[in-house]
Amino acid sequence: MTVGVLALQGDFEAHTAALARLGVPARPVRTADEILASAGLVLPGGESTAMWKLMEGTGIADAIVEVARRGDPVFATCAGVIVAARRIEGPARAGLGILDATAIRNAYGRQLDSAVVTLTDLDREAFGDEPLEAVFIRAPKLAGLGPGVEVLARRDGDPVLVRQGNVVAATFHPELGADPRILRLAFSSALAAALAARAA
Repeated sequence: MTVGVLALQGDFEAHTAALARLGVPARPVRTADEILASAGLVLPGGESTAMWKLMEGTGIADAIVEVARRGDPVFATCAGVIVAARRIEGPARAGLGILDATAIRNAYGRQLDSAVVTLTDLDREAFGDEPLEAVFIRAPKLAGLGPGVEVLARRDGDPVLVRQGNVVAATFHPELGADPRILRLAFSSALAAALAARAA
């Protein structure tokens, strides 16, 4: 039940460490075969244009879509959300389409506009009453959400954390904070399997 963390570019090491702290086995993956052999997948933050270039001709994009299609947990953050989206703006192109939404690149500004924000507009059933601290770094915005996309958190009215079936997407960086609730939500099935294996 090892989760793959796409390790082409970006902050994949932070995700691997965050999952390890949670007790979810994780490893970096760089090929289509490694992705397909994983029991879940992280699409990390980084630079979405670079990610697209590094995926060209590798079969990685199709492997990501297959992991999502077969129902394994997929967690996307920041640039990973851009890759996962149905459509991308700034510039316009198609995404992988595993998240029924439009991702607008750099919608909050450039690197100097990065911020740590306390999110209070949350799905209480998912997270309880405690606010979430969210690190936004050149974050995209989400728009045009499809009917199957559930909003779990908002920033100034904008959706910043969403779920569509087995796909969870955060426009910020939960792996850079100490709060495990979002990763626990995204990988609850993988965590349960890891705990069961440990107890066996």
